[in-house]
Amino acid sequence: MKYNIRGQRMEVTDALQEYVEKKLSRLERYFEAPPQSDVTVTLSVTKGQQAVEVMIPLPGALLRAEEKRADMYASIDFVVDKLERQIRKHKTKINRNFREPGSARALFKEDFGSGQGVTTLARDEEDDLELVRTKRFNLKPMDVEEAILQMNLVGHSFYVFVNTENKEVSVVYRRNDGKYGLIESAE
Repeated sequence: MKYNIRGQRMEVTDALQEYVEKKLSRLERYFEAPPQSDVTVTLSVTKGQQAVEVMIPLPGALLRAEEKRADMYASIDFVVDKLERQIRKHKTKINRNFREPGSARALFKEDFGSGQGVTTLARDEEDDLELVRTKRFNLKPMDVEEAILQMNLVGHSFYVFVNTENKEVSVVYRRNDGKYGLIESAE
């Protein structure tokens, strides 16, 4: 894997760069052949929090993880753990959907060398995907500002509504920085 490591509002020291590359190289054991795409790593400091964001483009998927801690090295450790879980989940999904040889499942190794086989991982990961509740409700047409007010009124971190501007289903959400985001259909 090729690493593109950059810092926002901070300087990336050689020690940090080596630590990031060493930790992310652990992920290579999950792949038959390491991805040839660039791994983008962004290190930043915001309000005393040391943040790490990692994006790994794969064929048909994008692995992304972000972690904020008081210590940059702890943030790097936790983000690598998140990525390992994502890779295992993605591999389990591929193994369930593509049973024929030569499919996308050839991207990942069958055994990770941890003493656990694929069947054990698949069984563990299926437990994480259990749907425990379904809600149905009528979507009220409203503008974005009203949707944000409604979201705050019900105390949720997101709110689904029909946008009066484009008559499409949209989602407003509260970002980690306390501001708001809007998700709209790309069509």
